[in-house]
Amino acid sequence: MLFAIDISTLPGVNQAFLLSLFLATAMTLVAIPYGKRRPRGTPLSWGESMLAALYAFTVMFIAYGVVPDRWIQHADKNLEWNKQKLLNGPFDLLKAKVNGGNFPFTLSYQELRDVVVVLIHVFFFALQVFIWIQWQNRGKKVASTELETSSYGRPLVKKA
Repeated sequence: MLFAIDISTLPGVNQAFLLSLFLATAMTLVAIPYGKRRPRGTPLSWGESMLAALYAFTVMFIAYGVVPDRWIQHADKNLEWNKQKLLNGPFDLLKAKVNGGNFPFTLSYQELRDVVVVLIHVFFFALQVFIWIQWQNRGKKVASTELETSSYGRPLVKKA
């Protein structure tokens, strides 16, 4: 027996959105292996600086511009998340008082769409900060906390 599932009807499954999301994440994470190869303090040439700036601009353009736009387009057109489609939640927990529920205000799927956009921005900002930290700490040697030992294996401690 053969089952055919149309995955394009599932929420969040949109080729343009998923490709841009994975592309921006992968392009950001490429900085880690590159940073491990590049020694600290190595000066950049003018051309290397221009290529690095172009690369960083491209990654941020995709992450903060294309990915949220593709999500909004997908939510509006494919999922039909608009102001008229009310968000009641499971067991009508988010059903508004004006509609016979207990929730103090009305929520629509458009607000949920906008919350997802904010979460996309937060994800990429956190990833960007993580990459900055990784880049700044590349090549640093971790200070050893172990004490020197004598020929008998006991730690050598200086007296103050």
